[in-house]
Amino acid sequence: MFERYEAGERAVLVHLNFSREGDREDLEELQLLVSSAGVDACGVVTGARSSPHPKYFCGAGKAEEIAALVQAEQADVVIFNHALSPAQERNLEALMKCRVLDRTGLILDIFAQRARTHEGKLQVELAQLRHLSTRLVRGWTHLERQKGGIGLRGPGETQLETDRRLLRERIKTILRRLEKVARQREQGRRSRARREIPTVSLVGYTNAGKSTLFNLVTDSGVYAADQLFATLDPTLRRIEIDQVGPAVLADTVGFIRHLPHDLVAAFKATLQETREADLLLHVVDAHDQRAVENIEEVHRVLQEIEADEIPQLLVYNKVDLLEEAVPRLDRDDQGRPIRVWMSAQANLGQEYLFEALSDLLSRQIVELSLKLPPAEQKWLNVFFELSAVQKSQYDEEGNCLLTVSLPESEWRRQVKASEGRLEHFIIQ
Repeated sequence: MFERYEAGERAVLVHLNFSREGDREDLEELQLLVSSAGVDACGVVTGARSSPHPKYFCGAGKAEEIAALVQAEQADVVIFNHALSPAQERNLEALMKCRVLDRTGLILDIFAQRARTHEGKLQVELAQLRHLSTRLVRGWTHLERQKGGIGLRGPGETQLETDRRLLRERIKTILRRLEKVARQREQGRRSRARREIPTVSLVGYTNAGKSTLFNLVTDSGVYAADQLFATLDPTLRRIEIDQVGPAVLADTVGFIRHLPHDLVAAFKATLQETREADLLLHVVDAHDQRAVENIEEVHRVLQEIEADEIPQLLVYNKVDLLEEAVPRLDRDDQGRPIRVWMSAQANLGQEYLFEALSDLLSRQIVELSLKLPPAEQKWLNVFFELSAVQKSQYDEEGNCLLTVSLPESEWRRQVKASEGRLEHFIIQ
């Protein structure tokens, strides 16, 4: 039994091209992921197969080639740009005498490095434990024996069974804590919904520039870097939009091809901000040659988290890196904004983004002038609670002259509550 190595600084990368479109990955993206994890790639092995090899994933000959390169380069870890089964990982580690990591394990490692908040760390640990639970037996066959000796004789539970039980208990503990976090987030969302404050959520492929855009719009200091998964913890900030008033902008984790299901499940509370948003700002790296593929991948993830029905505004970022593109706002045949071209890094086109936000969110907003007689001024408190009052003053007769701005659905709700009386107080 070889000594298990921890993931180190030097890695051999393995990338296979498969004939099936759904099995293909991107080598350049793997290199970006490895760079984001702080690992130095000392060699790359590529190949082509029609389907994965059941024992080694890459085939026996290719596995020997990788093992020889590991030996020559004194690599600490082999990283596959694919999802490996626990048995394949075990077989590869036995052959190569070093740690073997698949794409999911690599992404989980990056997430573990990036997590800053208590919630983020819990979510990452949950995803890691779920991933680990299927791999406990790998490399630890000696733990399948029952414990023996004085003080260790018990009901016959093996060390492996003990580990699995402890793992299940830890997962249950984390789920309870995340449920508490989810309830707190839900209270915040309900509070915003009562005041009819719209929520705008940034979504997009990882490294599209969401956090840079977020910092530009909100004047925040959220960590932004040219690396995959720079943002992990969701951040909410209040912004002011013309003709709409206050709104909440949410910066969320970026998406990636074949995002591990363990991560999607673990980050349910985070992704809830996206599912409950009134508008999604889909940020696209306009300079990326795979922009169209990335857009499709984001749509797939949105479908998976049931957020694909929410209205979207495409924000083509990094136009300063394109030769002929200029900041602008594209509209459809009905005059509705559909695309914004801008650069968050160079601060170009921000005005077009706010124009689009104002247009899209204000379409649901009504602005009314009311004249409330003294006997009906209880409605003044209602409108203040809804943060809908734009201006208020009194005339000589004690009537309150009020200008309110609120979503049409909320106005209809108040009219119904007043049994239609509010409509009589509208000043034409």
